[in-house]
Amino acid sequence: MPEDRLQKYQSLIDDLKLDLGDPAFDRIFKQRTAELSKPDQFLLKMEMSRLSQPVARFIDLRGQVAGQVKPYEYEGKQHFMDDVAIDVFEQEVARHGGYTLAVYEAVMSTENNYKVMQKQAKEREEEVEKDAENHNYTKLIRFASYESRSEERMNYSIKITVELAQNQPKISATTSDISLSGAKIKLPTNQQVDPGQIISIRLVGLEQDFELGLKEGIQYEVVAVEPGTIEYNQVRLKRTFIEKNQGFDDFLNSFIHGNKRRYKINLDNTLDAVVCKGYEQYYLPRVCSLFVFLSEKQQKLFPSMVLTNENNAGLNYYFEDEKKQSALYSVFNQKRVQRLLELTGAVKEAVCHVFTHSSQGKMYFYSAFDFELAELPQLNDLFFAFGSQKDSFKSFKVQLMPSHHEDAFIPLSLPASAGKNVEKLNKRPSPRVQGFIQNVKYLMQLTDVTTPSISERFLHLNYEKSLVNQLKKFGHGKSSTPPSLEVVALEYVNLRAHRRYLYKTAAIVTVDGHGVFNCVTRDFSVMGLQVECEEAIPVKKGDSIHLDLVDLQKLTKQHNLTKLRYEVMMVNKTSTIINLKVQKIGQLDHNAMSFFKVLIDNNKDKLVACDEAPKVPGLSTALRNIVTKSVCQFPLYLHKEASHNTVGAIGQGLYPTSLHHLLHSFSDNSDNTIDAKAIFPERFVEEKLSDVLKGQTRQDKPLKFLVFIKFDSEQKTQHEAISSQVIAQEESLDSLYLFAKKALRNDLLFVYQLYVSKTGRPDMDYLANELRYVSHYAIHKAKDLEEALWSITGVCDLVDVSEYVINNMGFDAPLIHAMEEKKKHWLEANFKH
Repeated sequence: MPEDRLQKYQSLIDDLKLDLGDPAFDRIFKQRTAELSKPDQFLLKMEMSRLSQPVARFIDLRGQVAGQVKPYEYEGKQHFMDDVAIDVFEQEVARHGGYTLAVYEAVMSTENNYKVMQKQAKEREEEVEKDAENHNYTKLIRFASYESRSEERMNYSIKITVELAQNQPKISATTSDISLSGAKIKLPTNQQVDPGQIISIRLVGLEQDFELGLKEGIQYEVVAVEPGTIEYNQVRLKRTFIEKNQGFDDFLNSFIHGNKRRYKINLDNTLDAVVCKGYEQYYLPRVCSLFVFLSEKQQKLFPSMVLTNENNAGLNYYFEDEKKQSALYSVFNQKRVQRLLELTGAVKEAVCHVFTHSSQGKMYFYSAFDFELAELPQLNDLFFAFGSQKDSFKSFKVQLMPSHHEDAFIPLSLPASAGKNVEKLNKRPSPRVQGFIQNVKYLMQLTDVTTPSISERFLHLNYEKSLVNQLKKFGHGKSSTPPSLEVVALEYVNLRAHRRYLYKTAAIVTVDGHGVFNCVTRDFSVMGLQVECEEAIPVKKGDSIHLDLVDLQKLTKQHNLTKLRYEVMMVNKTSTIINLKVQKIGQLDHNAMSFFKVLIDNNKDKLVACDEAPKVPGLSTALRNIVTKSVCQFPLYLHKEASHNTVGAIGQGLYPTSLHHLLHSFSDNSDNTIDAKAIFPERFVEEKLSDVLKGQTRQDKPLKFLVFIKFDSEQKTQHEAISSQVIAQEESLDSLYLFAKKALRNDLLFVYQLYVSKTGRPDMDYLANELRYVSHYAIHKAKDLEEALWSITGVCDLVDVSEYVINNMGFDAPLIHAMEEKKKHWLEANFKH
């Protein structure tokens, strides 16, 4: 096709067009095309002839350019063009000696033409995507990095003159966008400006049509200089308001508000915020770490609140005794917290080992930090050997970081002028919420890192049974007046497939081999119910039971409500409250499902739904915001791509992990992408994780893996420097012993615990206001954002367990110490910040 061949020579065509009006064009053409074939020379000659043809086309750029369009007459015909187009028109007419097709196409291709801008933006996006695909780059999401704008910015290109210093010649430039208190301008690259520099600007493009009363111009301070093209840089400015001209301020406010639909609002901030918040709303509900907030009272620190979700609520439950009093106060007491605060690093990290012992109906907690056991080596083997025999034995990664109640407020990324509701929605926490959070000083994250293979090693340690009484040193007594712990559930979209309703009716539970138990229902849904029994029932999660709903059976002859088969989903500590889920056989309908569906449909006005209203409205959001601003883990997102999953994005919070640092050391790309390929072995995500996630539901507990990463700091490329191995958490560590030992001797070794959760639908309510604002001005961008969020199939969290795992694999202590020192020096040398 001729078009394809012309495209091949587009750069040559662009060069030739510059000489079209030259009397010696034929000679220039022959010189430039001498090496081309005759057919191609002929094709180019025809293209030049086409561009040289005089035209009578009417130019109307109203609504097509980001500039103020006005009438412009040429040879008796009136066109409508902005200043940029007029400049191009006059230059091209002078070059070509008249209004030709080349002139028309040049005018229709100015850089502020919406079609041109859209095409360039699309090409940039495709180039970034292609580059990311070729180099395995992954999107980097910086948590809580968005900021609120106090006003709207409008994409608006007008002529300006810039005075860099008094009595210096004025420089011609143009604006990219403008707001009441700032602007972005395109300044020629040969003009040097620095952040903090004061400059003066005259809006000559506006002064042609309006009386602004600014003879001395407007004073701005340079905020930042961003690379643009070869010809110009993008310079961000903020006004100093030294002019104190209320008339101009009112005019500019009115001008932006009146023209924002015509010239487009700058959505960069809001788009960044929606993307970032979209990934945040997926991550926090799936985190497996328990968030514990430490408050200060009378110069003492104590756990005051915990923030729970579906994945971490079990950890809070673990620390409750037989009276449902929390042991967090005694395990993480004032003395221990102070010891933690003495550790090095912005995030204080240690491992705490815990088990419980029951005596005379009471539950007692025993715990020891790794640094405490290091000071009492004679009790080390005793503690682990005795404790690991208990089913309750767990090891927790403890991470302590400073926090502040001011972090509880994250405003919308929208300016107040965007709508009446924005100011109302941007309110700070209520006085009641402030009362709960005002004394918060630290956030502590507890992550269960218990590894079966390591616990098995503990069981084989030798100890003197006569010394068991010495473990009292690690025991925690009970307080007669324990302080209350505020348990706050994370509020997010209700992902239950079926609403639950409060209802109390008799139920008889039959457990094979253990008899019959009298119970009552507490609530029900189409898919399950919760029962409370008069005595403890010997069942555990996963067991099957039969249920008779004796009183409800009297209401129906159509449904048989006896011997209903249910699966146990959860049992409380006293084994008296059980959550049950219908257990279907093949594709056959379950009698209870059919009955409860009819019951709900016919009695919706009478039944009371279990909509758990928050005890303190706004407290969950406040704590969520504090956590968002203090993320210290490695969030990772799986995106659906064709028939498999791929790593689609990586999150980074205020405290980057060693893995973030490792990947950043090989990232020469922009701040918004990172090469994530080396985290996992080849095809692990695309094949193994894709396969296992297919069989998962959103309600299933997270999958757990251990990721071993070997790093050779002497290598120059990521491919040569990093290799990794992954095993399921329940697998033996023996299979990776040689891999780990080689890394200890020659390289750096990092070990991470990987949690993988299936996602549900995104919480669009959390993003509604910003998404609505984006839709108002760029509906296609809003749709793209929604599609991207819906493509997320899995949320992962990586927690550094290097010290815990490596120290318990049987390696010589000097070997471990040498590697840790080497790792420490590398991190300090490369990431001093």
